[in-house]
Amino acid sequence: MAAYIGRRLRKGAATTAVAALAVAALSASQAPGVVVDDQGRQTASDSQPTPDATADDSASATGNSPYYTDLPPLNSPNPSPSPSQSSTIGTPVSRGEAEAGIPATVLDAYKKAEAALGTAKPQCNLPWQLLAAIGKVESGQARGGQVDANGTTTSPILGPQLDGNGFALIRDTDNGEYDGNSSYDSAVGPMQFIPSTWAWAGRDGNADGKADPNNIYDAALAAGHYLCRYGWDLSTQADLNRAILSYNNSTDYLNLVLSWLEYYRKGTHEVPDGTGTVPVNRSDGNTGTSSTPSPNTTTPSADPSTPGTSTPAPPKPGKPTVPSPTPVPTPTDTVHHLEDAGTAKLTAMAGDTFTKKISTRAETSAGKAVGKVRIRFTIVGETDTTFTGGESVATVVTNSVGVAVAPALKAGEKTGDFTVRAVVVGRTVGALDYAATVTARAADTLARTSDTALTCVAGGEFADQVEVKATYDGSVADGVAATATLITSATDATVNDKGPYFKDADGNTVRTLTGLETDANGLLKLPKLYADDTAGTFLLRITTTGGATLTVELTVTAAPTPTESATPTESASPSVSASPSA
Repeated sequence: MAAYIGRRLRKGAATTAVAALAVAALSASQAPGVVVDDQGRQTASDSQPTPDATADDSASATGNSPYYTDLPPLNSPNPSPSPSQSSTIGTPVSRGEAEAGIPATVLDAYKKAEAALGTAKPQCNLPWQLLAAIGKVESGQARGGQVDANGTTTSPILGPQLDGNGFALIRDTDNGEYDGNSSYDSAVGPMQFIPSTWAWAGRDGNADGKADPNNIYDAALAAGHYLCRYGWDLSTQADLNRAILSYNNSTDYLNLVLSWLEYYRKGTHEVPDGTGTVPVNRSDGNTGTSSTPSPNTTTPSADPSTPGTSTPAPPKPGKPTVPSPTPVPTPTDTVHHLEDAGTAKLTAMAGDTFTKKISTRAETSAGKAVGKVRIRFTIVGETDTTFTGGESVATVVTNSVGVAVAPALKAGEKTGDFTVRAVVVGRTVGALDYAATVTARAADTLARTSDTALTCVAGGEFADQVEVKATYDGSVADGVAATATLITSATDATVNDKGPYFKDADGNTVRTLTGLETDANGLLKLPKLYADDTAGTFLLRITTTGGATLTVELTVTAAPTPTESATPTESASPSVSASPSA
């Protein structure tokens, strides 16, 4: 049987550039949508990240933190590298079967997240293998499955502090709640969320009442929702690429995740928790060992004998300590306040998409626009309105003129007022609130779908039922509430006490119908009409929310008067001719 050969990069050579070159050795089937350029590097056929993923390092789930660069085994008929080759490119990490194993609890979390997203966002088509690929690259499947029975990691998995020294500069946003650092943020947990992203993307995947980034069920569900935002369809390569790049904005990262995704799609299996294969190399050039499997730091400890912890090494004797450079202020540090950037009145009918979007501008104290700043928009209040994609929170990076435009709002069925709140991520400045309103579904025009005259004989029933179509601004008006009433006259809308009528479920006479609603095509078909013994012309008036009104004429003719049957008369006797006289 051909061996699955995994290649481990030598220490010091595990850069993202080397990883990209190694990925190019994989077959095209291992990375759909990935091609090799004339330099032997892989590029995505459509790998343009979204604006949210390109403006700065913090605009991603992980803050573009380091990740494992070990590649999936290559199932190749070629023989294993010779000793001389191995000394150059490294030795295999493991055979394919071991590498394909995913710890039981971790695998269960991925599959449960896929099922949850299949219900919540079926159009996303999220495969659990994508979560497995990201989990492998981010934390080696929670350090090979080092989780308890509830799915929480046995010790925190923390990335390096993002202080701008070799990494992104992301100042503390959670007061150290998740990462234990009140100065700078770090990526947290098996899916490596930075605290500012977890603040809105976090989910409770194991129904214990809290969203914990260190719990694989919570983190996997959060990652699924994060990858499915903006209405992306992950069954298409373009949206799949965008989603992965939004998680970590690196083409090398994209190629690596795509490779693991295809590897897991070809088959995987469950292994006991704690026995999973742990990667070795990571994108910042550091390596792990079997005793410290994570590419990330863990909670510092004063006791160096404690597993999974580390203590700073003392400086070498005689070597002066070089002070860290003073961090350069980020754009976020310069924001003084937020200003509205010309947002129009936010109003929409239930079920419709708001035609106007929220625009917010970040400014310095001098009123100068600030670009590359993350603005978080949050829907607050008693409403079921969401942003496009079904989320109640959206984070957008300001453009070169300091403006962030929120995704379109999609009105739910609940009418009334609510608020969209804009804040700066990573800096405490005053929030900017936008008022929005959802009104009831409405129609402005009603018309009959037939021009057949509606007539009936007194005491009988109308042959045709009344059907109307509702529109609003020329478009179908679905789900609009309506009322139908037999009125006294064109100038008197009181209920008529005679003439045509409807019947309720018990057969009783009813001349007013409420609680009616147009269907998905804007159609409303009324129940059958009956006539009493009164002949004449009568009026049926239909009204809807929004003011649409239609008056329909009904004609009842008098019943024919019964006539007595004609009685045949007795025929006259035939005359007798007189006999001639004799």
